[in-house]
Amino acid sequence: MDFETLRNGDFAQLGQAVTAWKGVVANLETLDKDAREDMKAKADKANWAGMNAQVSREFITKTAYEFTDAHTEAKTIYDILNDTHGELVSYKQQLDQALERGRAKNLTVTQIPGGFTVTMIIHPDRAAAGHDVPDHSTQDAEQLRDDVKVILDRATESDSTAAAVLRTIVDQAQTGFSGAKYGDRDSAVEAVRKADEAAKLLKEKGDEMSPEEFRKLNGLLASYKDDPLFQEKFATEVGPKKMLEFWADLSSPDTTNDLVRTQFDSLGDFQKNLGYVLGGATQSDSPAMRKWEDDMLAAAGQRYKTGHVGQISGYQLMSNLMRTGDYDDKFLSRYGNDLVSVEKEMRVPDRTYLMGPAPKLNFIGDAEFGRDPMAGFMTALSRSPDAATDFFNTKEPQDNARWVLKDRPSFDDSPLKDGPNETLDATGKAMFAAVSGATGPDAPRSEFVEHTQEHKDAMKRSLQFLAETGNDFPAELRDDMAFALGSHGGTVHKAMSDPLGTYGLPSDEIMEVSKQISRSKDSYIELTNQMHHAIVTDIHTETKHPEDSLDRAGRTIGFLEEARYQATNDKRDGDLTDASWKKNWAYHIIGGVLTPWHGAGDAVQRGVDLVASAWLQAEQNEINGAATADNQDTYATRTAELQALADVWYEQNGKWAEDPAHEGYSQDYGVYSQIAASANDGNKKAEGIAGDQ
Repeated sequence: MDFETLRNGDFAQLGQAVTAWKGVVANLETLDKDAREDMKAKADKANWAGMNAQVSREFITKTAYEFTDAHTEAKTIYDILNDTHGELVSYKQQLDQALERGRAKNLTVTQIPGGFTVTMIIHPDRAAAGHDVPDHSTQDAEQLRDDVKVILDRATESDSTAAAVLRTIVDQAQTGFSGAKYGDRDSAVEAVRKADEAAKLLKEKGDEMSPEEFRKLNGLLASYKDDPLFQEKFATEVGPKKMLEFWADLSSPDTTNDLVRTQFDSLGDFQKNLGYVLGGATQSDSPAMRKWEDDMLAAAGQRYKTGHVGQISGYQLMSNLMRTGDYDDKFLSRYGNDLVSVEKEMRVPDRTYLMGPAPKLNFIGDAEFGRDPMAGFMTALSRSPDAATDFFNTKEPQDNARWVLKDRPSFDDSPLKDGPNETLDATGKAMFAAVSGATGPDAPRSEFVEHTQEHKDAMKRSLQFLAETGNDFPAELRDDMAFALGSHGGTVHKAMSDPLGTYGLPSDEIMEVSKQISRSKDSYIELTNQMHHAIVTDIHTETKHPEDSLDRAGRTIGFLEEARYQATNDKRDGDLTDASWKKNWAYHIIGGVLTPWHGAGDAVQRGVDLVASAWLQAEQNEINGAATADNQDTYATRTAELQALADVWYEQNGKWAEDPAHEGYSQDYGVYSQIAASANDGNKKAEGIAGDQ
């Protein structure tokens, strides 16, 4: 900002703009509240089905969030404009006061090309006769010059930085509104400055930075890991290629620099903070970040030196930076498609990733080396259900779900420790996110989501590919598949209990997967608990033909018992159980605490807890250490479970059962006889599906 602009500046129009934005903020606040408390609240409560449930509710939810983002962006713009307006008015006043002090000493300021100059107002030789010109010293002129320069520099900074951060905030969303929130101009400007500082450290020093510089960089990442302006500025300033080269250098097995040697215990936190920053940056839809994403996809396909000992894939590097942070769904989809395509071309990716030395690419935890890029990517997918659903439904240019659930060879990436395969464990969590729309059955962000057709498709495909693995079904996916079946519990329950085996999901695939889940006792407990939830929900919602919900309850229990029998005493394949079945049962109830993504109410949950309590107590008492009991003994253990379900059913449908027109459903005998008969029928159907006729 030049001298004349500030001296003659009329900031009334800027003030009017501030006032106008204050009105916009107030109006959008009202609209935001109405959208959330009226429109979205009614949509959440509406009993919609079909396309309404899939399209209308989703549209209303997204629209409500757009109003929230619009209000946030408008408030940020108002705060920055208001802050800048106040500063510029203050700087104009400071300039007027400095000029007045100069005039008192016969000094004035005049603009010249490229700046300004301080001159005398009246030269003493030209003063009128008898008129004394105020004296001034060289120091007075220099002081006025310095004062004016400081004021102009500050006004210029206020004006230019406000313009820069406003453009950056608006550019964060190509369409719609940004969720970036800043209470004043200084905090936004400071975020950009700190991002420049952090990016410069990483770019110029890399893994050769001193321990003090590393701690400073890690501190900046930690402090600003949730700041959208910092995230974008840091990511774009460093650039994808430089970022991957840095991680390759940091992970080099032959490195001798002080950073890795002295800061090794802090590298895990640094990796987490870096992931948060990069993930947040991808949420920006600015042109700079769209280019960053394109460049990162290209850079991930290249290979990078790890010291003097070899090269490593960019996917192995980048995927370890995806273990934390919320990455943009579209970026995840593109990245995943590219990764699967490259791996299929490798033919034996497990061997490719293990070639050469074994650098430690992952510092989060002390077990996993981070050489398998699918582990980090699947971890990222598990936190982004929409991207997971898209990934597991993608069939072109390759079938992603078939690759990660069935065909992909896995390898041990933590040879120094025993335990589950981390990649398969992460794949199970990503699969659950894909079919449920939730981040995990016990994750803080989990909530019940109405299943779209895409969720149903992902469930059907996951069920198919895992059923095809047979006895090679990964143990790491048992719990996740139990939760997945529970997420689609209504459909699975009806498929298990359908006497014709034609409802929704193939009965043979459900049987095979249920059998594989039941190889682990804890997974079997979880599967049964999930189906208890579906059964009790069915009892509470079936009002047209209550007898059908009782029949379905028995049939599903019979189906589950056959699946357990197939796993624990399979005469064709031998005993398939793992060591957990040989241990005593620990009595516990798995209830609502672990299933927040179910949409049922308290009444259903109370019924589930009642049934779970009766069933687990009976299991504990009757089959401790006897998992491989014969068929007849296995089914005898279900009595308490069936009785509890019959009691729940009668509590809900007692009036219907007491109607003389509905014989055979008496509370003292009939209801128990009915559900036991249905369980026997379910068992026979399941035996036929399993091939034990």
